[in-house]
Amino acid sequence: MSDAVRIGTRATPPPDLQELIARVARGDEGAFAGVYDAVIGPVLGVVRAVLRDHAQSEEVAQEVLVEVWRTAPRYRQDRGSAMNWVLTLAHRRAVDRVRSVEASTAREKKAALLEQMPEFDDVSEQVESRLEREQVKRCLRALTEIQRQSVTLAYYQGLTYRQVAELLSLPLGTVKTRLRDGLIRLRDCLGVSA
Repeated sequence: MSDAVRIGTRATPPPDLQELIARVARGDEGAFAGVYDAVIGPVLGVVRAVLRDHAQSEEVAQEVLVEVWRTAPRYRQDRGSAMNWVLTLAHRRAVDRVRSVEASTAREKKAALLEQMPEFDDVSEQVESRLEREQVKRCLRALTEIQRQSVTLAYYQGLTYRQVAELLSLPLGTVKTRLRDGLIRLRDCLGVSA
């Protein structure tokens, strides 16, 4: 009869958590089972209070216990009780999970917004381009006939100064001067700083 009740004998007290942590620090797997049994309930309570999600809470609680196994040699009794140390690890891990989920959600939202936005505003580009063309045409009309012809032939048709001079039957020096003067007037008309 294994379920018999013994009267007059004291049940053995549960092992001291600090002693169990010290044994875990030395690699004692049996002691870790005792630590697990002693802290799993409080760890889950702390983690659930932060995460409020049952599945994530269980996952984070398991991560905490793995961390207890790995970092048991770092536990120092002079800084607090073993339970407080474990619960601090649990709280930190739960907060890290919340931050990670929030950061992931923010990245996903940002990516979704970026996917929705065009790389550039096509209509705006067309309007700006049209306005710039109109302004250049207006400024070209303000030039003298020789300046306008020289600029048009040299910059819109790609002719050299010599070819422009031959085409307009003007000396090369005159064409260079008219081009320079025409470009200065265009610059001023367009509001471009030198």
